[in-house]
Amino acid sequence: MRAGSLLDIVNERLLSDQMITIQGGRILAVQPWSAAAVPENATVHDWSAWTVLPGLMDMHTHLADSAQSANVLAPLEMTAAQSVLQGVAHAERTLLAGFTTVRDVGVWRAFNDVALRDAIDGGIVPGPRMAVVGAYITVPGGAGDITGQAFDVAVPADLRFGVVRSPDEVRERVRTLIQNGATFIKTLATGAVLTTGTQIGAQELSEEELRAAVAEAAQYGVYVTAHAHGAEGIKAAVRAGVRSIEHGSLLDAESIELMRERGTWLVADIYNAEYIDRAGRLEGWPAEMLAKNDATADVQRENFRKAHAAGVRLAYGTDSGVYPHGDNALQFAWMVRYGMTPMQAIRAATLSAAEMLGWEEQVGSIGPGKWADLVAVPGNPLEDITVLETVVAVMKGGSVYLEPARN
Repeated sequence: MRAGSLLDIVNERLLSDQMITIQGGRILAVQPWSAAAVPENATVHDWSAWTVLPGLMDMHTHLADSAQSANVLAPLEMTAAQSVLQGVAHAERTLLAGFTTVRDVGVWRAFNDVALRDAIDGGIVPGPRMAVVGAYITVPGGAGDITGQAFDVAVPADLRFGVVRSPDEVRERVRTLIQNGATFIKTLATGAVLTTGTQIGAQELSEEELRAAVAEAAQYGVYVTAHAHGAEGIKAAVRAGVRSIEHGSLLDAESIELMRERGTWLVADIYNAEYIDRAGRLEGWPAEMLAKNDATADVQRENFRKAHAAGVRLAYGTDSGVYPHGDNALQFAWMVRYGMTPMQAIRAATLSAAEMLGWEEQVGSIGPGKWADLVAVPGNPLEDITVLETVVAVMKGGSVYLEPARN
């Protein structure tokens, strides 16, 4: 591949006119185009008019599910097969937007994400590399449960697979999820903006239950993340040993310092509230959802700024699925608006995300031995971060899924 400009994430610099040599889906070498001859019989991808950077990474997605809507019981209106087939389209849109790796943080139908991940890895459908959880670990009626139905309506078992009532049940569910393909565990430590009947500041899973999840997962070499808006739930999850906090809307000074001290990652979806407000009011989403969104939107963004300034580790995550899949890059501009430089925002969606996953030897930067996951954009994202919203070419594992158009 001939890259007109190449963004070197490791050394934080932009290189001109580079040759990337790829074999077997992995990068063999990166060097100036003028420094070496094109190998005999090589296929040449001419991306010389574009800026090339590592495949982008979104650490908070919901691919294998229906999109968020005004109907809180929408997950009950389709079969597991229908919802995972929707996920096929979501995965392709995400890949074509330049996101070659995602961390999928939960599905209503248990193991739909595992099925989608396996179909992508098997070459059956196109999509990003996926880390998956299998199901939410949540309390009855909590942030990861189906709510809004009459109390005597029976919900299918696969929609409530991760509902737990004790530390022992947590351990059993964690084991079962890992044994059936989950690569990490998602806990719901507090209420949620988009789950009716829950309070965003209220802690739901106890610290003992969170510790049980972390300890059980650790036996399999697997980490745990925690959805958490309220400060007390965030602190309980961090003390329990989770690897990352999702959302972190109501962080306080103590929780920020605790996260910094423990090295806990923050994955904050700071663009998401903008879409919820716009689409929610237009489509008539429940007033409770809109009120909770109003209560957290600006607070979350300011706390993101504070956490970044304090040195908390940050990874890029958007909550795609609440807003349309494929629009994942819209958050970059918001991260810059709330305190990051363009390079820091891009690093959050590349090498930092890979480090959080533990996949930094495989993805997250452009160098020998890494998967050839590459995207091209017009212009210089260090000068205008919004060019990442217009991906013109995508390669994953050496295969081109979107080729740049030529005049």
